[in-house]
Amino acid sequence: MQTILGANGVIGRALSRALYSDADRIRQVSRAPKRMHPTDDLVSADLLDAKATADAVAGSSVAYLVAGLKYDARVWQEQWPTVMRNAIEACKRHGSALVFFDNVYAYGRVDGVMTEDTPYNPSSRKGDVRANVATMFMDEVKRGELRGMIVRSADFYGPGAVLSVTHATVTERLRAGKTPQWLGNRRAVHMFTYTQDAGRTLALLGNTATAHGQVWHALTNHEPMTGEYFVRLACELLHQPYGLQVPPRWMLALLGVFAPIVRENMEMLYQFEHDYRFDSGKFERAFGLTATGYREGIAATLRGTVPDA
Repeated sequence: MQTILGANGVIGRALSRALYSDADRIRQVSRAPKRMHPTDDLVSADLLDAKATADAVAGSSVAYLVAGLKYDARVWQEQWPTVMRNAIEACKRHGSALVFFDNVYAYGRVDGVMTEDTPYNPSSRKGDVRANVATMFMDEVKRGELRGMIVRSADFYGPGAVLSVTHATVTERLRAGKTPQWLGNRRAVHMFTYTQDAGRTLALLGNTATAHGQVWHALTNHEPMTGEYFVRLACELLHQPYGLQVPPRWMLALLGVFAPIVRENMEMLYQFEHDYRFDSGKFERAFGLTATGYREGIAATLRGTVPDA
């Protein structure tokens, strides 16, 4: 049994697809879980509840923590430590390995390339939270009290990734016949992980015994993507004329007074104002895999379908 904690989100779905041929059974765990496959087990659980989390993990060889919380720094500060502690204790109790799907917020602004050895230097409240829970996790692993690993991805994009930054600013605006938008510097490098690549990275690492005890970066295309190039590709694929709007920082700050999601994104703007280079070479060398090209990934995103689904 392999269990997905925080099932049915875009990463949970991608992981389910990748696991289906390898896992004897998949358990989908969330507050309102849904089957991805006829043989899936469904368990309704709140990951803030220690007993419910432990019961959900029981009988699992591997549990994947891919849950997302409301994009609010105060919610993260209050809830992420509890979710992480509950997942750790559940896996220790039942002898399950734990794979934590993380982002790069703990690194803060990096001048150069982000690798698995990049030190934590958070420059945001959300980054502080991620650094703290990742440290909590790896401390347990280093002490030998937990089998597990961290798998980090860059900002992601892909079919159904409605919470990704490019969904509202590019995909939805193009579908509505509007000019795409970008945050920060349109010419700054900003690399993205395709959701299906994230799913197959998690599935492969979770089922590789020698991968445990480490931090890994999810399979990500090496091409130095920029906002301008991302939008040009999207416009070309939809046979629409290229156009791009870049709201100035002052306008975003003003919008943030009325729109909480914009306000919460302000502390993360450094990721779009400066180069954001993410390297997954360690995974590629270990498994000999190549990431999905941006043209293919953006095309699937605009269609809203996974090519091999």
